Amino acid sequence: MLSTQTIKLVKDTIPLLANAGTQVTDHFYKRMFSHNPELLNIFNVSNQKSGKQQFALFSALAAYATHIDNPAVLSEAINRINHKHASLNILPEHYPIVGTHLLATLEEMFPNECTPEIIAAWAEAYGFLADLFITQEEGIYQQSEQKLGGWRGKRRFAISKIVQESEVIKSLYLTPVDGRQVATYSPGQYLAIECQVDGQDNRQIRQYSLSQSAKSDHYRISVKTDGLISSHLHTLEVGDEVDAYPPAGDFVLQTNQAPKVLVSAGVGITPMMAMLETLAEQDTQAPCLFLHACRNQNERAFTQSIENFKTQLPQLQTHTWIEADAQHEHSGLMQLNSLKPLLPIDDGEFYLCGPSGFMAFIKSQLIDLGVDQSRILYEVFGPHESL
Repeated sequence: MLSTQTIKLVKDTIPLLANAGTQVTDHFYKRMFSHNPELLNIFNVSNQKSGKQQFALFSALAAYATHIDNPAVLSEAINRINHKHASLNILPEHYPIVGTHLLATLEEMFPNECTPEIIAAWAEAYGFLADLFITQEEGIYQQSEQKLGGWRGKRRFAISKIVQESEVIKSLYLTPVDGRQVATYSPGQYLAIECQVDGQDNRQIRQYSLSQSAKSDHYRISVKTDGLISSHLHTLEVGDEVDAYPPAGDFVLQTNQAPKVLVSAGVGITPMMAMLETLAEQDTQAPCLFLHACRNQNERAFTQSIENFKTQLPQLQTHTWIEADAQHEHSGLMQLNSLKPLLPIDDGEFYLCGPSGFMAFIKSQLIDLGVDQSRILYEVFGPHESL
């Protein structure tokens, strides 16, 4: 456990961090990549350019400093980060590198305020957190490796089938080159894909939600043509190969008989397809609502698949909002008040996936309708954000 003095000294730096904001993490990343450019093969370059990664790290640092005397408060966030790290194959040897540049950043940015005692306190605090991460991530690696069809690290997959689901979304069916079985996963989890894009110096890893129920011989991801790696994947053909890491993620369908409400926008529909197919295969009798929003009819994906699930799930009700189609049953932004009689306000589980602004908008509506926050679950594509 951390000493009382260490906790006090770390907490004393909270105003420093708050005043500097993301300048701290921006300095940190620039420093780390200049000294350790090999880490550019792990970190998302696009998120670096947009500032999302810097903001996510700053939020995490501030939260850790605030709750350092009661880290249990952060257990859910830590678990989510552990899964992200495992999907990126973050290893124990990476943590000392991060720690070195974090401490150097504090010394360089706050030479007068960060005394040797404060730097020592942060070193102790970081070491404590790093040990926790290393231990929990090793547990995820072992669990992935010990599953039937499981593995650790990279595994080569070939694209065995491509389906155009909408104007902007393609489904890629991935079959292992080694011919062995693939590991099962929980609906809602994602697969990390690593590839090299022509003209780029570094390999890049991106996570894509698995968009169907677990199969024994292949995976399916459904990718929107948006961003460096996603656009690259849209250029691939059947027979092309990619590297993948084992499925990961803590946004998963709960195995109980509570009513389920699956709420998505755009490509956020992908984990919901895995959840919906799993519910159909389990012949669940619980009420189920599938609510989706998209910008126009051309971007609407999986329409026929969703209709087909109704034969297996007669209790399934679906509603779609087409933002740009005034003639559609629901147009404009998704408004839940009109569906209030159908929503399981008191006992349902609400799963959200889509742009952060959309999910925050839906979460606010659900809370206003009386849904307890503990029953609102969500997945953010990219660095984690609080809604």
